[in-house]
Amino acid sequence: MHPLLSEASSASIPVHIVDGESWSSIAQAISPEALAFAIASGFEGGAGSHLVLPHTDGNVRAVLFGVEKPDAPECDPFLLAKLATALPEGIYHIEGTLRNAELATLGFVLGSYRFERYKAKPKGLKVRLVPPKGVDAARITMMAQAIGQGRDLINTPANDLGPAEIDDAIRSVAKEFGAKISSIIGEDLLAQNYPMVHAVGRASPRAPRIIDLVWGDESYPKVTLVGKGVAFDTGGLNIKPDNSMLLMKKDMGGAAVALAVARMVMASGLKVRLRLIVAAVENSISGNAFRPGDVLPSRKGLTVEIGNTDAEGRLILGDALALADEEAPDLVLDFATLTGAARVALGPDLPPFYTDDETLAADIAAAGEAVNDPVWRLPLWKPYAKMLDSKIADINHISSGGFAGSVTAALFLSRFVEKAKAWAHFDVFCWVPAAKNGRPDGGDPQAARLVFEVLEKRYGH
Repeated sequence: MHPLLSEASSASIPVHIVDGESWSSIAQAISPEALAFAIASGFEGGAGSHLVLPHTDGNVRAVLFGVEKPDAPECDPFLLAKLATALPEGIYHIEGTLRNAELATLGFVLGSYRFERYKAKPKGLKVRLVPPKGVDAARITMMAQAIGQGRDLINTPANDLGPAEIDDAIRSVAKEFGAKISSIIGEDLLAQNYPMVHAVGRASPRAPRIIDLVWGDESYPKVTLVGKGVAFDTGGLNIKPDNSMLLMKKDMGGAAVALAVARMVMASGLKVRLRLIVAAVENSISGNAFRPGDVLPSRKGLTVEIGNTDAEGRLILGDALALADEEAPDLVLDFATLTGAARVALGPDLPPFYTDDETLAADIAAAGEAVNDPVWRLPLWKPYAKMLDSKIADINHISSGGFAGSVTAALFLSRFVEKAKAWAHFDVFCWVPAAKNGRPDGGDPQAARLVFEVLEKRYGH
């Protein structure tokens, strides 16, 4: 069980859920002294508000917590997360009804996350919750562990997380679940036909690599996850300005998302033959860095003209997707912190996704809404493919104008997927600029929970 969850205890403190209609019954259930304190404190039960009711000895007697009214058209499933950081130390249990107790509990746990690896005196949190009746604590724990590991990886600075350390993290998960894993590193990438991964990573002293994990029965449907693992992105010779480089430790966020999904799949024992492919590099600058105007070969056989070395993610994904596609899997899903254009269009909280499979698109959208992990579909608009035309190569990897940057990036990736029965691309941000309920500021493996929901509903246990 997760450290923030607790077995039922006679010493646990009640958290009374107040929704505007339940206040009269709660007022009768608490002591006259507690009711007088609540009235004197001006507690009105607004959504997200709370009030700690003290004993006469100063200890906590109970907590009042306001939620949306039952007929409210919108609600925040992670609202309970507010209490993870607001309450005094203790064990608490819920009195009353939550709209979605499982999501509320997950939000509470996810909201308790803190990245304190570099703190001399980590504070941690000492608030624990008894899961409401009917909530699967083991499932909550499994999901929180996967999301927590993803957050840790994204938050870790690049001096401690290069391609080799990304490899190590994936190997640790492979060992935990008995998966097979292999890596192709450095110059071996050229020998085994991953020229774009090699080109992007060759300027760094930290060797680039393809990491390939396989788990599950070969007779099951083949599901392949592909992640962009750029440990740090200087922009290469098209160097980023300092304000754009500041968050580039998170440019391996796609790999963190893919690993989080893989971990949930394996921990849950889904009936799939899972494959996880991560291209891990550092896009650095030196005398042998790839250049604007270069033409690179690719694993797919396409020649690619380089329009800008700061658009390196789609290059390494191209080789990785070509590898994934070769065995004609049932489903390929790729994840990448790919374009600023996606953030301009939809902001940091709503990653776009792309697919031509209408059933898959509907499943993704429904899952995102169901598990409070939202995404928004953008079109693979074929007429924009001409923006990627090259006069000297098969394709340019960036568009000729400043429009539709996320769409044209997805169209570029689509050229490397031919045999898979279905494919979707997620252009994730993987960063929370300002803390929200259940989402502390910092790294966050967006779309991981919704993808697991899709896979679980499709393939079961």
